[in-house]
Amino acid sequence: MRARTLTPIAPAVTALLLAGCSGAGDGGGSGAAGAPPMRLVAYDGCDDVLSGLRDATAKQVGPYGIGAPGLYSGLAEDGPARAKTPAAAPGPDAASGEGSAAQAPAHSGTNAHEASADEPDLVKTDGRRIVALARGRLQVIDAASRKVVHTLTLPRADGGPDGAPGGPAFVGGDDQLLLSGDRALVLTPEAPRLLDARPMPGGDVPAAGPRPQRPQTRLTLVDLSGAPKVAASMTTDAAYVDARQTGSVARVVVRSTPRIDFPAQSTPPKEGAGERRAVDRNRELVRKAPLDAWRPAFTVGGKTYRTPCDRISRPASYTGTTMLSVLTFDLSRGLGDPSPVAVAADGQTVYGTGSSLYVTGVPPQAPAWDERRTDPRPAEQRTDVHRFDLRGAERPRYVASGSVPGVLLNQYSLSEYGGNLRIATTTTPAVSPRGGPDTATSNDPAARTESAVRVLARRGARLERIGEIGGLGKGERIYSVRFLGPAAYVVTFRQVDPLYAVDLKDPAKPRVTGELKITGYSAYLHPASPGRLIGVGQEADGGGRTRGTQVSLFDVNAAPRKLDGYRLPASSAAAEFEPHAFLYWPRNGLTVVPVSRHNATRGEALVLKVEGDRVKRLGSVRHPGSDFGTSVQRSLLVGDTLWTFSDQGAQATDTTSLKERAWLHF
Repeated sequence: MRARTLTPIAPAVTALLLAGCSGAGDGGGSGAAGAPPMRLVAYDGCDDVLSGLRDATAKQVGPYGIGAPGLYSGLAEDGPARAKTPAAAPGPDAASGEGSAAQAPAHSGTNAHEASADEPDLVKTDGRRIVALARGRLQVIDAASRKVVHTLTLPRADGGPDGAPGGPAFVGGDDQLLLSGDRALVLTPEAPRLLDARPMPGGDVPAAGPRPQRPQTRLTLVDLSGAPKVAASMTTDAAYVDARQTGSVARVVVRSTPRIDFPAQSTPPKEGAGERRAVDRNRELVRKAPLDAWRPAFTVGGKTYRTPCDRISRPASYTGTTMLSVLTFDLSRGLGDPSPVAVAADGQTVYGTGSSLYVTGVPPQAPAWDERRTDPRPAEQRTDVHRFDLRGAERPRYVASGSVPGVLLNQYSLSEYGGNLRIATTTTPAVSPRGGPDTATSNDPAARTESAVRVLARRGARLERIGEIGGLGKGERIYSVRFLGPAAYVVTFRQVDPLYAVDLKDPAKPRVTGELKITGYSAYLHPASPGRLIGVGQEADGGGRTRGTQVSLFDVNAAPRKLDGYRLPASSAAAEFEPHAFLYWPRNGLTVVPVSRHNATRGEALVLKVEGDRVKRLGSVRHPGSDFGTSVQRSLLVGDTLWTFSDQGAQATDTTSLKERAWLHF
């Protein structure tokens, strides 16, 4: 396969399309240690795109198709890639929305990683109205009167029943929301219900009739200027990854695997000749597949869009089987042509600022079943990073790519600062597939696990390493990361929690300036007052066994030290897994942490006050009822009212007395 290399022109001269996404030649540049230099290259037309994708997919196909064998072909490798990536609060006056929201009461916004890039969540507010998602409906609450003023049942695949999370063939319930003025964009991943799929056929002959539907993504634009109504919608046969919003412009990232109908099998093929025949048959299907088996369809208002071939690129060193697409919508204009740009590579993590979008993924490895694999060394563990320029309301343009050893924890492992990208990864040696001189040590990969922080600078179309500090948490993996200005704070854990402070003032010479060892770990780190850091995670005993929720306050003005904390035994905090659930209000230190007790059927919102050197418990908020649907998932502040949200409803609570002001049942 041939790919052309284009030299990018300076942004001041022209805004390049993704197709012009390459830079200097292969020579030169340091690249990231242990990883090859990265860049994207464009294709020479649709024939070149199809040839490359067929070749790459044929190399990855196995006896059951692509990916591990599953009940139904095409499902195991194509479930929604929901990036459970945490996020940190904008400034105290940040608001979701525009226009009249400027005169609204002081209110909190979504707990987003970067204040300049809003993130989808279950609840949004402009200070006057609150828009929440629950049980397949969009709920509009008037914050002043504390009443639900409108409810809209959201459209679902196959027309799900009123209030149900999905129709008979699809599972939903993971809706997310963006808000811009009087427009709300609901992002809905929809996955097939396995129980509703057809029975397995006999033998390896394709069954008659339609095959199970594949995961898809639905975008619903809702007009909130009066009673809410659906203004437009888009559906795609690609799985939702994540999204970011700046102003009224939303960028939505989706991924799709090849839509090739591999025959289902009732019994595994026999090892050896049987497997080879199954692989040869599947490869023949790949070689006959059309281009649109890889290019996802985006249907808006009855019109279908696909990514033009001149907007599809691939990493210079390989072609992936997955298509990663970035869509652009200006919510003030409605939904139209999503202007997709695509990369033939995988992507799991999205990080955005007001001007940049980074998508990271792990390059494909040789299939484990492949009997031709003779290399005794373990597969290389690395992460590829692609950066796009988001300035303006048009489709993003590709800027540069890089590659680093190891894997990311989540989007907080990434941070753009001073024009450079800082990235924290953990590297764990894999067990050698065929043995070798290092097999004994490889059988205990955790013993050689360690983490590093690297600084990448743009050099043409490459993100190249200019600084690195490694050896963090040997024998441990990263549990949380937070970059704050020219510093990084990294928590690793196995039995104790080292909190590392890394000085990045000189990006070429990062250095560790402190290390704090305490029991337990912080799974989420959040900046408080200057020089203070809040950690939410688990207390643990000396053997590393977790004991319950721990909220810690650290002084990070110099070498980190713990000032205070609060513990809730036999519990876990939602912020450990989804920091959108965390609320911190800088004006008075009010901190809200939804928690679940291990011996209870419902959760609560733990209300704390972080002030000075102390963490004080003010009380807790519980919703009526006794089942899991009453567990608090999110919270926000509007004026002197704390709002908490569960699947069952919303509760308004006085922030001073913690007395209930209103309960709104959804």
